[in-house]
Amino acid sequence: MSADVPQVPEPVPLAPGQRLARGVCRHLLGHGFATVEELVPAPGLRVDVMALGPKGEVWVIECKSSRTDFASDRKWQNYLQWCDRYFWAVDTAFPAEILPPETGLIVADDYDAAILRMGPLTPLAGARRKVMVQKFARHAALRLQALRDPVAVGAISAFSP
Repeated sequence: MSADVPQVPEPVPLAPGQRLARGVCRHLLGHGFATVEELVPAPGLRVDVMALGPKGEVWVIECKSSRTDFASDRKWQNYLQWCDRYFWAVDTAFPAEILPPETGLIVADDYDAAILRMGPLTPLAGARRKVMVQKFARHAALRLQALRDPVAVGAISAFSP
């Protein structure tokens, strides 16, 4: 992880999971991945980070800030069907030995991350990949539009599924 990244005060304090997500997103950007946070692949599910790779690969990363946070996660296995690789992102103080060994592992901080263990590759079917890439694109476009015109996006999202 990089200590030479300029540190600017946060306009709004980030929660621990958000700080992990930021470090993960920065790291994956360096590998050619575009990322979005809090994407809903299906009703009742919300992934912390979804990453779209340069070859169209779809990764899901769940950020866990504590043992309690991990223990309370009852949905993580439902995310496996929505990605090619699945990872946990934790900080250096997290007891990584409690994480399932058949999943990927990323250690992150506020500003960077390191992939310690690759999640196994389970390629998405073509139709599922198309759905996920479209969801990713729509999510990213709406986030960008919300920065430019938050009132309009807020009004639309109130009526969108």
